Formats: sequence, structure tokens, C-alpha cells
Amino acid sequence: MRKKIVAGNWKMNKGFLEAEELIADIAEKLEDIRPRKTVVIICPPSVYLEMATDIADESVFSVGAQNVYPEDSGAFTGEISAPMLKEMEVGYCIVGHSERRKYFHESHEFLAKKVDALLKHGICPIFCCGELLPEREAGNHFTVVQNQLMESLFHLPVEDLREVVIAYEPVWAIGTGVNATPLQAQEMHAFIRDLVARKYDRKTAENLSILYGGSCNAKNAKELFSNPDVDGGLIGGASLKADEFIQIVLSA
Repeated sequence: MRKKIVAGNWKMNKGFLEAEELIADIAEKLEDIRPRKTVVIICPPSVYLEMATDIADESVFSVGAQNVYPEDSGAFTGEISAPMLKEMEVGYCIVGHSERRKYFHESHEFLAKKVDALLKHGICPIFCCGELLPEREAGNHFTVVQNQLMESLFHLPVEDLREVVIAYEPVWAIGTGVNATPLQAQEMHAFIRDLVARKYDRKTAENLSILYGGSCNAKNAKELFSNPDVDGGLIGGASLKADEFIQIVLSA
């Protein structure tokens, strides 16, 4: 049975004291609601990961990283490896976010290596896929997402693919305040699930958690999450406000 997941991607936001206060606030509110059916993940900037895992030890949320380098060690200044994340008890890591693809020119092949590195060390990749606005307007959105999955995920054996979470993020909706309609979200999520079923098997596809990311907030989360193939969200700006993030968790 697939999991309901709400993951907060903080991106490059919050000073140290702000971050500590926000994590503590979220932890306190989660303690009040004790969400048993929803996995809650906080993905802060890497400099706050140890602080986050320390607080998580006494709470009900998990911690995810925003990035990883595919090598275990070496002369890669400024990077962080999967073994380092594992030692900090980080359980999840975002891979393939559209901002990494755009600003850091991360290729399908490079993302596949990141996925492999994380799985090797027992960390769950949250693999992002999604189309640009011109690609959707041209009717190529299904092809774009299919290629992203084929090139970066579908090399995995089935037992590894089962350890991955997929996040569909229509790039035209990220940070714009414009989200995909529930119909558009469901249509793509069902398409992704069908791709996995055809590549692997229907049981694997049905147990796969597929999240929606793209201007998801407390107002639209419940409607988006009510779709049969939408299993939660990868939340950006709304995850920086404890009350709103908790409302999204309650919507899952």
C-alpha cells in the first residue's frame, strides 16, 4: 500500500535561528496532530540538516536533503555525498528538481547517477519530473515526462524502483502562484503510474507514491490530494510557514 507523503522543500531560505524556530514550531504542531497515515518530510538547506535530524529524533517527521553528489568522496568542492547524508540520519533526498536542471544543467545521466548513489546508501530519492510551459502548450508534456523517467529512473531493477518516490512538478506552476488543475494533476499522475506498470508491473505501480509539486498550498491541497493518483505534495513556499504546512499535512 502506497504512502501519503508531504515534503517541504525550503530551497535556499531561512537564517539559522529562523530555521531552528520553524522546525521546532512544525515539530510541536505535529506532536499535537500525530499524523499516523502521512509521512512528513522537511528538506532544509544542507547546513541545517544536522539540526533538523536532532529535532526529528524527538518528533514524528523525517529529514530530507535538497541535493547530493553521486560520488562517495573526492575533490568536489562544495558538494555533499550520500554517505555524509546517511551519517546524519537523512532519510530522503530530492533529485532532479527543475531548478537544478535549469541553473546547474543537470543531465538525465547525471541524475541517474545521483539516484544510484542514494539507493546504494539506503536513502530514498524523491525524483522530480515535469514539463516547461512551451512543452505543455505544444502538447509534448507526456513525452517530456516519459523521457525523464526513462533516462534517469527506468534503468533501476524493480526492487530499487520500489524505494523511490516520484514528484510531478509542472515547471510552469513552480513559484508562479498558478497550479495545475486537479484534472491536469490527476491526468499526469495516472500517466506516470501507467508508465511504471508497463515498464515493471502493476503492483509496483500501485504501491508507488507520486507527489504533486507546483504552487500547492493550504487552499488547494485538499482538492489536489483527493485525486486517486495524487499521494501528497512536494511543497515549496508554503512549507516555510508552520501553520500552512500543517494544514497541507492535514489535507493528505
